[in-house]
Amino acid sequence: MLGEFLSYGFVQRGLLAGSLAAVICALLGVFLVLKRLSLIGDGLSHVCLTGVAAALLMGASPVYVSIPVVMASSLGILKLTEKFRIYGDAAIGIISAAGLAVGIFITSLAGGFNTDLFGYLFGSILTVGTDEVILCAVLLIILLFFVIVFYRDLVSASFDAPFAHTRGINVRAVNLALTLITSAAVVLAFKVVGIFLISALLIIPPVSALMLARTFKQVLYWAAGLALAAVWAGVYLSFLFDIPSGATIILVNLFILACAYAYSRIRNAYAAEK
Repeated sequence: MLGEFLSYGFVQRGLLAGSLAAVICALLGVFLVLKRLSLIGDGLSHVCLTGVAAALLMGASPVYVSIPVVMASSLGILKLTEKFRIYGDAAIGIISAAGLAVGIFITSLAGGFNTDLFGYLFGSILTVGTDEVILCAVLLIILLFFVIVFYRDLVSASFDAPFAHTRGINVRAVNLALTLITSAAVVLAFKVVGIFLISALLIIPPVSALMLARTFKQVLYWAAGLALAAVWAGVYLSFLFDIPSGATIILVNLFILACAYAYSRIRNAYAAEK
């Protein structure tokens, strides 16, 4: 059964793109969770609706149209936070509401929801194309380079931004780079789990990893590994039982989270007894 499942080209492309997107979101999610910006994925995913709707209206590629739209929106969140001194969650909420409203408006101009749009809303991992796999691979390389080269700056800015600033770290530049990479990741992940579930990829694996790991580097490894396992298990279960792949991937992530929580409670109880 597994051999037959992996023999299809569209399955191989979907698994490869899903694996790359999951690792990207998991690594980014660790820093976003620590910076209390985990909901930025939810806000930017709603903006994706604007990009997808505009692309379908113009007959263009939703990925290539959505990336600049979402990046511009992420810059808008930073501007609202910095210049107008609006709290991060409020800025995310404003951009999220605007993106959703504009997306619905454009959708109405296009004649309402269609099959293509539903695939982006709720995920359609097995329709991933070769160009999207390449984009995911390029983004992962960029992210790994960013994390490796600026690891100390990222860690300092994530745990204590004011202290990092006093050490001469350009926290604003770190936040800008992190936000722009997150924007691209959100766009590339919407075929994996759907626009409305992208934030779960950014939040659940890092939270599970924080319960299991003992060092920060272990958190990164655990988050990437758990996200990868969830995608493979989710896609296979969706194929086996003919259920939506995006929702299944998130449910597997939630199951892993529950197991991680149970393990951490048992480990802490055992440590307390000793």
